[in-house]
Amino acid sequence: MDETQNRPTTVIVGGGQAGIEAAFALRQNGYEGRVLVFGDEDELPYRRPPLSKAYLDGSMARESLTIRKPAMLEKANIECKTGLRVTAIDRQARQVTLSDEASVGYDDLILATGARVRRLGEPADAAANVHYIRTLADIDRLKPSFEAGKRLLVVGGGFIGLEAAASAIKAGLDVTVVEMGDRLLQRVVDAPMSAYFEQAHSRRGVQVLTGTGIDEWQGAGQVQSVTLTNGKCLQVDVVVVGIGVIPETELADAAGLTVDNGIVADAYSRTNDPHIYAVGDCANHANRFLGHAARLESVPAAQEQARTAARSICGQDEPHEAVPWFWSDQFDLKLQMAGLLGAHDQTVLRGTRDEDSFVVFYLQAGIIAAAHAVNRPREFAQIRKLIAARTPVDGDKLADEACAIADAAQAAAA
Repeated sequence: MDETQNRPTTVIVGGGQAGIEAAFALRQNGYEGRVLVFGDEDELPYRRPPLSKAYLDGSMARESLTIRKPAMLEKANIECKTGLRVTAIDRQARQVTLSDEASVGYDDLILATGARVRRLGEPADAAANVHYIRTLADIDRLKPSFEAGKRLLVVGGGFIGLEAAASAIKAGLDVTVVEMGDRLLQRVVDAPMSAYFEQAHSRRGVQVLTGTGIDEWQGAGQVQSVTLTNGKCLQVDVVVVGIGVIPETELADAAGLTVDNGIVADAYSRTNDPHIYAVGDCANHANRFLGHAARLESVPAAQEQARTAARSICGQDEPHEAVPWFWSDQFDLKLQMAGLLGAHDQTVLRGTRDEDSFVVFYLQAGIIAAAHAVNRPREFAQIRKLIAARTPVDGDKLADEACAIADAAQAAAA
């Protein structure tokens, strides 16, 4: 008899950051069963954040993207199956069907299916020079177009669009960003921070057009020009689209799992089926720190949720209650954000925007609810701890750079 039949099996659907983190977390928590990771891409699990930044601008080699080398997978006895898609889940039989029509049984199943790009639709999607950024293959198709002097149109003023714009400026392209909303990064930052990043891009040569969309696409086979909603016509050589993502929930939905802006998971990463877990971009995950569920498109959140799922499978239930945090690299600017921007009654600025080194704190009743930092990585770790501890702070001390951030908390306690 095959010895694997006598061992518990955890199947992980999705070979991204969340999936591979879950696999190794199982081993770190003492799991001795079989661990199978299925990814529909032909690549071993790789890091996505550098795709629109260091990999696109050529400062990171392809091999540096790989999260875990084959030798590490072998040492941990993790079976990573690339180029195989899970097409169906049979919850009663506890087995999954694969794209090659084979089936695999599981004791526990982790869904780390991620998200897919939101698309413009026809006629833009039929054009050879319209690109989306989600996979390594996407960037490999895009990179040859990043030649000095070419005219790039970026559709969408979120993180992906702005990171691509920054990489394009570095490569010498002529860049225009169009954003339908009133300001850049509108979903995640306040108006002053939006203005700061618009100015940062404009100073470096990016033409930023907010409150503007595409009215008409011109060209046969590829886009040659576009007419904007403001009536302006732009000649273009290449188009990059970054208008958000859609969680991959179809597999879960077909299996009868609860889906609501993602696969609904509790604070222990469990779905409404006690043997199925959901983590990463596909999951609308309960968070004890936030006090509500949220679908967080964030590598740190994906990793923490994956570790939570692994602990739950190993009988070490520990709820997910981490402070959400995010980052974006644009030009020489590192934006780091902790907490979710929401209700606040005080805003405190530490440092100066003019010097591209500052933190904006958003306080509610004297407690930091969220913080957005530019080029302050050393302070950011302290800030996350204060947010997690819900430590009261003195706003005046927080603004005073002569005062350490920790001292601002102590002053409030005095």
